[in-house]
Amino acid sequence: MEHLFGEYLLPTISTTFIVISAIFVAIGWVLVARGKIEAHKKAMLAAAVSAIIFFVIYASRTVFLGNTSFGGPADLKIYYTVFLVFHIILATSGAVFGLVTLWLGLKNNIKKHRKIGPITSVIWFFVAITGTAVYYLLYVKYPGGPTTSLIKAILNF
Repeated sequence: MEHLFGEYLLPTISTTFIVISAIFVAIGWVLVARGKIEAHKKAMLAAAVSAIIFFVIYASRTVFLGNTSFGGPADLKIYYTVFLVFHIILATSGAVFGLVTLWLGLKNNIKKHRKIGPITSVIWFFVAITGTAVYYLLYVKYPGGPTTSLIKAILNF
């Protein structure tokens, strides 16, 4: 059961939260376009909470269980790795942009918020799409490779 939980259920749950986050961002776009500012704010905060839940699950799994390596064909591994690096760069920049955009919105710095909000949203949509693709490649299309615990690797046991 522990194997199933750590290997498949946690990645499924965390990926679901990143998709939910992107859906809330899309809802927020529609709401702000319709002039429903308070509803927009609530949708974007829900998107942020969903992204934080993703991050907590992902980080916890990485620390305690490790990361699953690519288990697909060896000749595709380089393409997967390049794609994964692209996703990580997007996710990192999207998180930073997201925090800044939220901060600007909450502080009512609307001019700057409106300027970077659309950029942040597009980045986040790509994060959700590429993250879902990584999940698909690791857990659906190909059997996952070995998972190594970060704690075990650091402590050498």
